[in-house]
Amino acid sequence: MIPAWMWLLYLSVPQVFPEAQSAELCVEVPENYGGNFPLYLTKLPLPHEKAEGQTVLSGGPGKAAEDPFAVDPDSGFLMATREKAEYQLQVTMESEDGRVLWGPQPVIVRTIYRAQLSQGTRPGIPFLFFEASDGDAPGTANSDLRFHILSQSPAQPLPDMFQLEPQLGALSLSPKGSTSLDHALRGPYQLLVQVKDMGDQASGHQATATVKISIVEKTWIPLEPVHLAENLRVTYPHYIAQVHWSGGDVHYHLESQPPGPFNVSAEGRLYVTMDLDREAQAEYLLQVRAENSHGEDYTEPLKLQVVVMDENDNAPVCTPHGPSISIPELSRPGTEVTRLSAEDADAPGSPNSHVVYRLLSPEPAEGSEGKAFELDSTSSSVTLGTAPLQAGQDVLLQVLAVDLGGAEGGLSSTCEVAVMITDVNNHAPEFIISQIGPVTLPEDAKPGTVVTTLMATDADLEPAFRLMNFAIEEGDPEGIFDLIWEPDSGYVQLKLHKNLDYETAPHHKVVVVVQNVEKLVGPGPGPEATATVTILVERVMPPLKLDQESYETSVPVSTPAGSLLLTIQPSESMNRTIRFSLVNDSEGWLCIKEVSGEVHTAQSLRGARPGDTYTVLVEAKDTDEPGLSTSATIVLHFLKAPPIPALSLAPGPNRHLCTPRQDYGVVVSGVSEDPDLANEHHPYSFTLGPNPTMQWDWHLQPFNDSHAYLTLALHWVEPGEYMVPVIIYHDAQMWQLLVPVIVCRCNVEGQCMRKVGHMEGMPTKLSAVGVVLGTLAAIGFILILVFTHLALARKKDLDQPADSVPLKATA
Repeated sequence: MIPAWMWLLYLSVPQVFPEAQSAELCVEVPENYGGNFPLYLTKLPLPHEKAEGQTVLSGGPGKAAEDPFAVDPDSGFLMATREKAEYQLQVTMESEDGRVLWGPQPVIVRTIYRAQLSQGTRPGIPFLFFEASDGDAPGTANSDLRFHILSQSPAQPLPDMFQLEPQLGALSLSPKGSTSLDHALRGPYQLLVQVKDMGDQASGHQATATVKISIVEKTWIPLEPVHLAENLRVTYPHYIAQVHWSGGDVHYHLESQPPGPFNVSAEGRLYVTMDLDREAQAEYLLQVRAENSHGEDYTEPLKLQVVVMDENDNAPVCTPHGPSISIPELSRPGTEVTRLSAEDADAPGSPNSHVVYRLLSPEPAEGSEGKAFELDSTSSSVTLGTAPLQAGQDVLLQVLAVDLGGAEGGLSSTCEVAVMITDVNNHAPEFIISQIGPVTLPEDAKPGTVVTTLMATDADLEPAFRLMNFAIEEGDPEGIFDLIWEPDSGYVQLKLHKNLDYETAPHHKVVVVVQNVEKLVGPGPGPEATATVTILVERVMPPLKLDQESYETSVPVSTPAGSLLLTIQPSESMNRTIRFSLVNDSEGWLCIKEVSGEVHTAQSLRGARPGDTYTVLVEAKDTDEPGLSTSATIVLHFLKAPPIPALSLAPGPNRHLCTPRQDYGVVVSGVSEDPDLANEHHPYSFTLGPNPTMQWDWHLQPFNDSHAYLTLALHWVEPGEYMVPVIIYHDAQMWQLLVPVIVCRCNVEGQCMRKVGHMEGMPTKLSAVGVVLGTLAAIGFILILVFTHLALARKKDLDQPADSVPLKATA
């Protein structure tokens, strides 16, 4: 609450006082005095002739004077040192011994409150606050103060135009008074206000004060919109508008939506404090509030629209493009490349944001009849011109964007767009050389041999468009040749896929064609897309060669005649007819099969001594080419004849084999009962005897290091008892073992079926004749089978081709 002694409104001082005690002297003191203290209130009418006395100031009969007042002894003025609503004083002049020389003079000092009330003030909003103090103990009923309006003058148009909050002392319009304020009298209202302690109790001390309220016209009127140019070149803060609340004790408060650089002074002057930017904010809405000292609005706030006017302070800004724009080559003139866009932040629709475009680059090449690009200055569309563009060409389009519609003084910026001319598959691949050869190849060239390498090129730039496929178009119906190439390479190799044959085709003419993997755009492939390769086949007779230059083997001197020693074989399989012969077999101990190359003992090795060697030369000739031959040596190392070992068979109940053949055989043991021969440190090896028939009928395979497994080699072998010769090798020893095997027809359990014995009783003549005839027929049938089997075996031996018997050297 602002003190009541703030500004001087009224002062009433009587000028003539009676010398003796007179009526009360009333002095009115202004409310809200804003000057310095002490405040001189009035000059007391003291007698001049009795000036030798002293002036005494008291609060009444028998009361001491209150602090706020004093009398200036020199001038006789009554002074106030602080504020109070009403004071009762009396002034006397006394001698030194206390005698009253003059007075007492009663003096009443009252405070008059003055306030202005504007039309339009809302009811209930205080426009004046009273203050009062009580010297009693705070917080007790003695200091509990209540304010009341005692009277209102005049009482028109309503007697209760105002209301006073009892505890706070806040004076405001009543609701009825607010509706009647516009029809109120022009003159001021005077209220008599009472303050009383003891709360709401009837008893208690009280004081009164007078309030004069002036009714003033409403000056809180709407404001016209304010138009401010952006970027003002003025000194800030810059005045833009004025508001005024005609009521008293007002505080102005400014709000901006959105927040902006505005403020309001205590006198209601509105200012802008810095440059405005229309592009950042084009409009502000200000609200100015007129508030009392407690921050309450007297009335509705005033709204002020601030419009920021545009200035051409923004150059066009080009909308960013991607990395580049791709245009296929051979695109037609008029094809739109891009549409530029430049944004101008100035006011839309105004000349400041009207942008036009000009093409800066590329400029037409010298001597060209047209432009590569065209630009529409209004729509900013860039299209292809008539000048051709090359694949792989990178073009930087530079376009000038100017505002003010291109007029002088407009702001501008340069837009850049990268354009890449992309490749299309409009070039067919071509061979660099279309006629190759003749290329000579020997007929023994191996598959995979490179015949020649062809190279094709493609004028396109895109790697995918340069990918090629190659194919043999003609000249290779048998598939003798093949093409090998890498997908991303222009090189292709023509290779052999099969063996050449001079007799079948002494020369070849192969036509190779190349084409794109991707679909070709434009004309098809020309004659350069094919290449012809001529191949001549050279006849070659490879030299005759055996698989070894020298054959060595060790044989006991007791080796029987007909024993297989080793087999002579060519170094590789050849489509030739080769015949073998022995050249210098001086002792006649050996013989060789002319076709198969098997070397056997021709007779017993009589005269051979252990430790000696015997060398024989074997010769091989090509019957088709008699001039082609080769030879190798056979070296025999004679060993001591081993003692004849005892026969040994692996234990087991099965000594028979079933025919037709079943999946089991006879186990042959190599372990001898002779301790000199039963050495377990080296493995045994087994072979069938040299009889060809045995080798056709029987099959012998190792079972482990000391046993072999003897089975039937044919599906059917004539039933009977057989002695199968098996030759066993062990630690440079060799001996022959005869293995007895019974071949029989078997039942479902794998057991031999036996003949039924002779039945008891006397047979009849007819049954005897039947038995004899049946026996003869069976014997004849068996003889036919035996001779047929021997004839077939002989025929197989004679008909076997010479190169079907493997040549194998025995160690």
